[in-house]
Amino acid sequence: MGVAAPMPLDEPLRQRAVDASGIVTRPRNPELQRIVEEAARLARAPIAAISVVDRSRQWLAARIGIDGDEGPRTESFCGHTILRPGEPMIVADARDDRRFLANPSVLGHPHIRFYAGVPLVDHAGFALGALCVADTRPRLGLFDVYDLTHLARHAERIMAL
Repeated sequence: MGVAAPMPLDEPLRQRAVDASGIVTRPRNPELQRIVEEAARLARAPIAAISVVDRSRQWLAARIGIDGDEGPRTESFCGHTILRPGEPMIVADARDDRRFLANPSVLGHPHIRFYAGVPLVDHAGFALGALCVADTRPRLGLFDVYDLTHLARHAERIMAL
């Protein structure tokens, strides 16, 4: 397995914010699915998701190119993304990043090589999860996260409803 992300220093408060958001217990919002589809299209990526990093799992509020609705937090790229609520995280080639080179999602299906994620932050500043895109090919050039960041802000507004 890859290197699991450490828990944020404010994890009890962050988890309380996840619980208070109610996002993991609400019916899926079709607008979040549209955001994921737009993110995949703009990034020309076969994989995109809106994740919520919960206690021991990563739950997917919307997804494209990924099987299942959740996975272990310990294997989550987004678990690393939430550690810096104000900054996107870009992994050009997961095979060259010690955090992910042994990750099951890199070694096996869906064979992630590239990842870009923008933390989804609530009104109090807690990162609840991420809007992310991924590819099965590395992307060694620069990746412009402007569109992904713009879509993440839209997702945050929807999640706050």
